[in-house]
Amino acid sequence: MEVKNVFHMNKGVNHTSYAKNSLLQRTITSKAGPIIEESARKVYNSLRPECLMMVEMGCSSGPNALQVVSRIIDVIEEASRSIIGQCPQFGVFLNDLPGNDFNTMFNLLPNFNKDLQEAKGSSCEPCFVSGIPKSFYGRVFPDKFLHFVHSSYSVHWLSQVPRGLVSENGEALNKGNIYKAYCAQFEKDFTLFLRSRSTEMVYGGGMVVVLNGSINSDDPDSIFELLGSTLQDMVLEGVIEQEKLDKFNMPFYTPTVKEVRKLVEAEGSFALIKLETFTVDWSVDASQNLETRAKFIAKTIRAVVEPFLTTAFSHDVMDDLFLLFETRVKERIARKKGEFFTIVLSVTKKE
Repeated sequence: MEVKNVFHMNKGVNHTSYAKNSLLQRTITSKAGPIIEESARKVYNSLRPECLMMVEMGCSSGPNALQVVSRIIDVIEEASRSIIGQCPQFGVFLNDLPGNDFNTMFNLLPNFNKDLQEAKGSSCEPCFVSGIPKSFYGRVFPDKFLHFVHSSYSVHWLSQVPRGLVSENGEALNKGNIYKAYCAQFEKDFTLFLRSRSTEMVYGGGMVVVLNGSINSDDPDSIFELLGSTLQDMVLEGVIEQEKLDKFNMPFYTPTVKEVRKLVEAEGSFALIKLETFTVDWSVDASQNLETRAKFIAKTIRAVVEPFLTTAFSHDVMDDLFLLFETRVKERIARKKGEFFTIVLSVTKKE
């Protein structure tokens, strides 16, 4: 199963869609906002391009990516007017895998442009927005093309499930565990991500990457471990076949700060500006009651992984799976706090 051919968030704008269930990701990006703003401001002050080229890598669908774009434009407009009195033009690229719901993104553009025009007035230079359906694990743009790169909660998803988890005769070698520390695959993917962006960025360009990390490489409290145990419960109930679960592996890895730093330094193209961390409650708002929090968490995770789960199991079992998952989440957060550990990486392209 090729991840790039099947992986995307839930499409559309219905009650299970990513567009309607991405408050968690929006909250995380907002907390990383000061670092994103600082990096964008530094890029503009250093390079002062007439047209600033930037990309949202792993844009998914819904309003989150465009809100980040709007925030970056605000920062650069303020910086440019204080320096030369004129805002640059903007080339904005929304990048994700070909299966991404770009239509939902494009349907948001008229209001995005209208809001931008109303906020900035007639003096605002044009903002040209395009979609780029391609994996960011490899080249996406021409040489020395980009000034600013932003990616939030995307690069912890791997380009593929690591090889060697199924024997030559089809026997699963990863029984009982859908989430394991795929360190070698992450190292390969993240290095390729850095190398590709290095070639595409101008000298002095900036990049901010926000990703789900972990304090320890193999985190037993991961929410995907809880999803895995819920799938095992579905096997015990006879709803899912054991063989299908044994062969299922989630292409997901949460690196440590040490691992991220090591890979950036080893690749060598970027100067490390900041490497910070913070946590966000699984439910964003831990003051709400358990029922509300568990429902929110289940809907958030469903919006992210349901399409991938459907390819491995069946669409028919998804409602039952996530109802049971909601129950398991409620039991878990009643006993112990659940948090997403987030890493924010800010770098600039070396000369």
